[in-house]
Amino acid sequence: MVPGASGAYRTVVHRWRGRPIARGQYRSHVHTCVDRSSSWARFSGRLATRAVECVDIEAQPERLRSGLWFVVVDFEAAIGGAAGGSTGRAGRARAWRFAEVRDDDGTAAGPGWAGPAVGTWRSSLDQAAYEAAVRRVREHVRAGDVYQANVCRVLEAPLPVAADGREPDAAGLARVLAAGNPAPHAAAVHVPGGGGVDPVWVVSASPELYLSLRTDAGRGVLGSGPIKGTARTPEGLTEKDRTENVMITDLVRNDLQRVCRPGTVEVTDLLAVEEHPGLVHLVSRVRGVVAGDVAGAPDLWRRLLDGTFPPGSVSGAPKSSALRLIGELEPVPRGPYCGAVGWVDADAGTAELAVGIRTFWWERTGTEGEGVLRFGTGAGITWGSDPRSEWHETELKAARLVGLASRQALPQG
Repeated sequence: MVPGASGAYRTVVHRWRGRPIARGQYRSHVHTCVDRSSSWARFSGRLATRAVECVDIEAQPERLRSGLWFVVVDFEAAIGGAAGGSTGRAGRARAWRFAEVRDDDGTAAGPGWAGPAVGTWRSSLDQAAYEAAVRRVREHVRAGDVYQANVCRVLEAPLPVAADGREPDAAGLARVLAAGNPAPHAAAVHVPGGGGVDPVWVVSASPELYLSLRTDAGRGVLGSGPIKGTARTPEGLTEKDRTENVMITDLVRNDLQRVCRPGTVEVTDLLAVEEHPGLVHLVSRVRGVVAGDVAGAPDLWRRLLDGTFPPGSVSGAPKSSALRLIGELEPVPRGPYCGAVGWVDADAGTAELAVGIRTFWWERTGTEGEGVLRFGTGAGITWGSDPRSEWHETELKAARLVGLASRQALPQG
């Protein structure tokens, strides 16, 4: 059981003032990036430029034992046979190494962001279909198949390449989000396509920590910060939110126990309230000491991902059953949304991967310059869920960020 689960919850308010940005992707095993000059990634105050390697983490995890890498893992990636196998969809886990990395505050001027018009966004599930999916999950909860499942929908709007053939300005969108929706794990990555390298275009304002790795007294310490519970104000958080957070925190604790030393996994913060632009979240913190056989393994990152991916807060409990249900209910893949985005500094023994929520990604959809900008939003469903309320939660999570991407004026505060 999670310590304190049956007692009063503690309230801690954090006001995020913003931090720099970054993100990435790829295909096959290892390739040289063709258009190196325009590829970049920005994370945690670091700007990386000129990608020189793209690695498939599942195929060659040992490459992440040295150097600094920028990572993107699709929700459907078959790490350990989990998400991809259960949802019936294919995804990838990729990492990039760049020629140059320097400190950067993410404020340098650029060509500017021109996003899609507000009225052009479409959802993979409309309100009626989403509410029907919520009712389906509740039926499975009543039958004892799952305790909780996260149901998501993908918004998309057409966004073609520029007249000169350039892809939309990812750095410009990152600056817009940093100004209008600062986030503790904000990130951006843009690696144009060419040759054997899949293109990647991801910009995120993630508030949620999936995995951090730090070295303490020669030992690797893993941390995670699951988010469950969203409302406009702290007063709007409900008992359903608190119960769901405790449930998912326990799932994350079990995940960390797969890769940590026995007896070292602990919940260090339970049901803290974090304030973000336009909403609040309930956040808990879990940490543990990496097991010796895992810490010393050549495939360290494959083992860590095998044991913990996809993040518990965006899948459900039990995870395998929730993933099968997600595959049945969601009509389109999530891609980098709800996956993992971040960096691994193998030489320093540190890493930080965010849950890929509050995330935009862009893809070409044709040979004539057509393209589409996508954004994911979702909610955790339990027996206590009200279908209409869960729909409105997905609207709340999306409204501010989609408005920023469409350059829509937002309320102050």
